Amino acid sequence: MKVKVNSDACIGCGACTAIAPEVFELNDEGLSTCIVDEVDKDNEENVKEAIESCPTGAIVEE
Repeated sequence: MKVKVNSDACIGCGACTAIAPEVFELNDEGLSTCIVDEVDKDNEENVKEAIESCPTGAIVEE
């Protein structure tokens, strides 16, 4: 599974980093970024939860 964050849509609420800190972090601008190239099986459910929890829909599965 691959995901990316649309930085134009991200508001930096931090929900994704709280749900899946192994996959997302906030950058210097306070916006979320994906820190892995491929989400491993152990983190897929958390990433799906992060996608659903994103208030702006900025996280998309590729």
